[in-house]
Amino acid sequence: MTGYPERIVCLTEETTETIYLLGQEHRIVGVSGYTTRPPEARLKPRVCAFTTAKFDKIMALEPDLVLAFSDLQAEIASELIKRGLTVVAFNQRSIEEIFAMIAMLSSLLGVAERGAEVAAGLRDGIAKVEASARRFSRRPRVFFEEWNDPLISGIRWVEELVEIAGGVPLFPELREQRAAKGRIVNLAEVASRDPEVVIASWCGMKVNKDVIRSRPGWHATAAVRDGHVYEVKSTYILQPGPASLTEGLRQLHAIIAVVAGAAIPT
Repeated sequence: MTGYPERIVCLTEETTETIYLLGQEHRIVGVSGYTTRPPEARLKPRVCAFTTAKFDKIMALEPDLVLAFSDLQAEIASELIKRGLTVVAFNQRSIEEIFAMIAMLSSLLGVAERGAEVAAGLRDGIAKVEASARRFSRRPRVFFEEWNDPLISGIRWVEELVEIAGGVPLFPELREQRAAKGRIVNLAEVASRDPEVVIASWCGMKVNKDVIRSRPGWHATAAVRDGHVYEVKSTYILQPGPASLTEGLRQLHAIIAVVAGAAIPT
């Protein structure tokens, strides 16, 4: 025994990806069925969706630590605690909270130095995108939607990444709302703010751009009129971990650069 967890179940994909970046993937014994990063993580036993879990399968893996995320997994966490397991639930909603998660997780695993290296690399990548965006001649208005019905604007880390990528979020006043219900907006209000680009990411579902374009009143928005309706897959941007800070940010930056008429480094 090392004094640190050796058999870990990750109920969401951002902790899985982080542990791989820490070089501790051998400790993972179970993952979420939604896990895609890194691809080899899908070879691990899949033990849950997002709000449901295979409790007997988890127990059979004999984990000494289960990692969960947010109130949406509170019932799963409660059941596992009742069954005698140790559960740590993260609740990051901002870029800095994502970095705090990385620091805490690396400390939990006894690899704090490696965690600091991973964080430094991620921050360097963010800084490079931010520097590129500062060269844009203008910053387009961006509506990011994380769900279609009801229409939900972007969670805080996404809105922060939109700004880093070179855009201006359409509903900056809603970013502090941690729960999705606090970020519900109506179609008319979006249209009245005239987004120049719409970026959609519907968790677990393919975005239907025709639905977006055909919304009442949206035909007159700059985004629809000029053909700037895009999708960023949820695995890249709605995962509050390394994926959002790397591939998610890269895709946001590339999209916003097109709308701003700017070239970005390849």
